[in-house]
Amino acid sequence: MSNNNTNQPGNDKDPKMPRFNMGWLYGLIIIMLAVGFIFNGNDSILMPASGNAMNQPTSYTKFKEYVDKGYVNNVVVNKDESKLKMYVKAKNIRDVFNMSAQQTGKNPYLTIEFGSVDELEKYLTEVQTAGKIKDFSYENKRGSGFFDLLLSFGPIIFLVVIWIIMMRRMGGGGVGGSSVFSVGKSKAKMYEKGNDLGVTFKDVAGQAGAKQEVQEIVDFLKNPKKYTDLGGKIPKGALLVGPPGTGKTLLAKAVAGEASVPFFSMSGSDFVEMFVGVGASRVRDLFRQAKEKSPCIIFIDEIDAVGRARSKNPAMGGNDERENTLNALLTEMDGFGTNSGVIILAATNRVDMLDKALLRAGRFDRQINVDLPDLPERKEIFKVHLKPVKTDETVDIEFLARQTPGFSGADIANVCNEAALIAARRNAAAVGKQDFLDAVDRIIGGLEKKTKVMTSGEKRAIALHEAGHATISWFCEFANPLVKVSIVPRGQALGAAWYLPEERQITTKEQMLDEMCALLGGRAAEELFTGHISTGAMNDLERATKSAYGMIAYAGMSERLPNICYYNNQEYQFQRPYSETTAKIMDDEVLKMINDQYARAKSILSEHKEGHNELAELLIKNEVIFAEDVERIFGKRPWISRSQEIIDENEKLANSEAPTLEDMPEEVRKAQEEYEKNKKTEE
Repeated sequence: MSNNNTNQPGNDKDPKMPRFNMGWLYGLIIIMLAVGFIFNGNDSILMPASGNAMNQPTSYTKFKEYVDKGYVNNVVVNKDESKLKMYVKAKNIRDVFNMSAQQTGKNPYLTIEFGSVDELEKYLTEVQTAGKIKDFSYENKRGSGFFDLLLSFGPIIFLVVIWIIMMRRMGGGGVGGSSVFSVGKSKAKMYEKGNDLGVTFKDVAGQAGAKQEVQEIVDFLKNPKKYTDLGGKIPKGALLVGPPGTGKTLLAKAVAGEASVPFFSMSGSDFVEMFVGVGASRVRDLFRQAKEKSPCIIFIDEIDAVGRARSKNPAMGGNDERENTLNALLTEMDGFGTNSGVIILAATNRVDMLDKALLRAGRFDRQINVDLPDLPERKEIFKVHLKPVKTDETVDIEFLARQTPGFSGADIANVCNEAALIAARRNAAAVGKQDFLDAVDRIIGGLEKKTKVMTSGEKRAIALHEAGHATISWFCEFANPLVKVSIVPRGQALGAAWYLPEERQITTKEQMLDEMCALLGGRAAEELFTGHISTGAMNDLERATKSAYGMIAYAGMSERLPNICYYNNQEYQFQRPYSETTAKIMDDEVLKMINDQYARAKSILSEHKEGHNELAELLIKNEVIFAEDVERIFGKRPWISRSQEIIDENEKLANSEAPTLEDMPEEVRKAQEEYEKNKKTEE
């Protein structure tokens, strides 16, 4: 049985017709213009009366000679081109062309260029009166009517086509060729169901507090009646605030995935356009679509691109288009219109730059801080990103979490990926502990430059410098615990010291002074043990100076300017909130504070110069030393870090057994027995 379905639609064997493309139309117009220009001057083609007649040029003198002989039938004059056509009588064709009438065709003519039109008209009138020519006429058209019209309107058509192309490009160009009016349409990417993104709260490691906040939004969307029955209202919006890479966008995707509602996603910069009014139009179009799909979620990433504080002085660089867009957003979020069931999530790491009207209750009802992860949260993040990584038994997640203080979720993902690349580079079967340590070093310090050549003097100076940092940090109570010291060049640094910073909630003056003293230890060691100073301490001096100015101008930790903060966050205020006299006092206090800590560093190094020298020699020999080497030279550190104390206390509580009734004091035991007796009586 034959299958004769080749002509049915959908058959793959059917010949596919080419899809229409606007480029074809543009190409056709260009070809028509070119044809018009090419054939404009070709009289043999543009003169239909001539047919296939022969056309030969000749001189004006020869033309007069033919007129005098009576060979001319009639003359056609073209004033525009200063040319005339002399049509020859049939009986004289052989005399003029030396050919028969069959060879020259019907109505052959000669083409003659002339000078003055007035002289030609005078001459033709005389010879016509004398009967030497039948008549003469004028031809003012340069070509056919179609091409003449095309040449007249061609430039206008060309400009219109160029304008359409530019508008299509600027408008973003929709699928299948959108019109120029789509420039004001929203560019938001819409997911019919949020779970199409494939992200839920299980994919967001850490951030327990932030997840608890957004969980309420999910409950609002899933069961709004539970809250409206008690008189509550669904929140209008939530603002996710935190440093880059902490998972703000991922958290918004997880909210949409958990709620399983339509999800509109776009960036703040998608509202901004060079055309006036486009941003506000896109805001209105976005909320119109959202209302049709409610309940739903709108997510605006990097909202500071459109929500920056409006200028009080429009003459000072205010962008009217951006402000109009912000005004439209404010009106849509909480204006006369209602947005029932539409919740706006936004993310930014510059909340201090946002307009106050955007942050008020009724628009963004809550701000959710998505901070850098602490130690337990980093462990959870490592577990998520290590799932696809093939690791060996040497990898300890607890150790990796301790080695990455201050790392965001994106940084930890980068560490895992970099470790896998390093292991693959050395053809390993699995990723090991050392691969992760190398990855952390690579991310913090940069690529290791083993080929950089240094003299023995430079190497010794760098070793003394880095040993100075290690020595000072070992003997300062509040300095960060040392992890390792290296004099292998990485990036722009010739050497580096790695520390394990304590995760403090507040920082005291003593802690900041100890850290400043450790920063100045490298320069102090250079001056003490080499007799000169170098540019190697530039980064240390920069950090120490910024820290000192922060302590004095912002934290009020100065003796002469105590308890005063000059921090000013006004974006459009261009003057300092203190006088020149106060600025001089600040400079003096900064100089005094840094010099005091520098003298303290030199004192500690002088006291422990033998150990420092031994440490420097070990660095020159091995290029990398660890905290165990420093402990072997200087002994155990005099102070235990507070973070270690907390860890020890938690481990002690976890390992301890719950106290029994006999171990309790007598009054506590009697109260417990009385409570249990009353409980049994009630039962």
